Amino acid sequence: MAEAFGDLFAREATPEAVRAAEAGCGFDPDLWGKLAAAGAPGMAVGVADGGGGASLVDLAVVVHEWGRRIAPVPLVEHAVCARLLTSVGGQRDLVTAVTSGELIATLAPGPVEPGGTALLVPAGAVADVVAARRGDDIVVARGRPPGAARPNTADLPLADRDLSGAETVASGAAAASVWDRALAEWKALMAVAYAGLAGEVLSMGVAYTKQRHQFGVPVGSFQAVQHGLADAATRSEGARLLAFRAVSAVDAGRADGARLASMALLFGAESARFAADRVLQYHGGYGYSAEYDVQLYYRRAAGWLLQLGEPAAEIAKLADADLGPKAV
Repeated sequence: MAEAFGDLFAREATPEAVRAAEAGCGFDPDLWGKLAAAGAPGMAVGVADGGGGASLVDLAVVVHEWGRRIAPVPLVEHAVCARLLTSVGGQRDLVTAVTSGELIATLAPGPVEPGGTALLVPAGAVADVVAARRGDDIVVARGRPPGAARPNTADLPLADRDLSGAETVASGAAAASVWDRALAEWKALMAVAYAGLAGEVLSMGVAYTKQRHQFGVPVGSFQAVQHGLADAATRSEGARLLAFRAVSAVDAGRADGARLASMALLFGAESARFAADRVLQYHGGYGYSAEYDVQLYYRRAAGWLLQLGEPAAEIAKLADADLGPKAV
């Protein structure tokens, strides 16, 4: 599976394709069509609901390859939303269209504003279906996507979405349970994507520091550069292990799954941003040039976490869960 989808992303999500998709608010419809034909959008949905019946761990293997290539398609949010829709039941036609990839679906990880607007929704610029938690309810809105993304968000298809007319599909304790699981799945899978990004940007850095020469020798022979790459590699490998551990825990329904998913996402984002920062620095001034691929990874390493909201709030939740609320 990793080889098959790795080859697909390597062939179709080239740096040139990623750049071209930036003009279309960070989305490549041709690549999405190829993924739909391969069954990726609904691969982790049950067979009875028209999906591939794969586990969340199986999906994570594909997401790792997606992250490596920073592929401009909303694989994670769509796959998680498809699973959420099957969990709440009903809406058979909608589930079928989402599972097949005919409709693009997403979920809003952050809270919905009092006026009914969900902010910085992943794939909000291109999604036909948006699921969100509004109070004690899970709501689903269907409608034509805006086709325009928020500026200065790493050329990702992030957009605010109006959910004032959304339909309530679950309420109360049942809604809370389904939503908490979906959010944990999204966090764990995004942590895996960050691990893929970090691994690829490190490979770029190693290759470049072998190629670039200063004072007659490769810059990769300098001890400071070696230390920076080693530190980044150590962090990234730890983040990868934690990410897959989180996915396994969430998939198994373990009580610590949500906690591990939050930890994995925060540490994965930090590790990937550190790796991208080191590699961009070792590219020198070229790292800031649009012609070099490292800037694509650097910007997405920073931008992906915007979809969660304020990272400090997530860190505070983890601290409260482990250590108790802060004393006043």
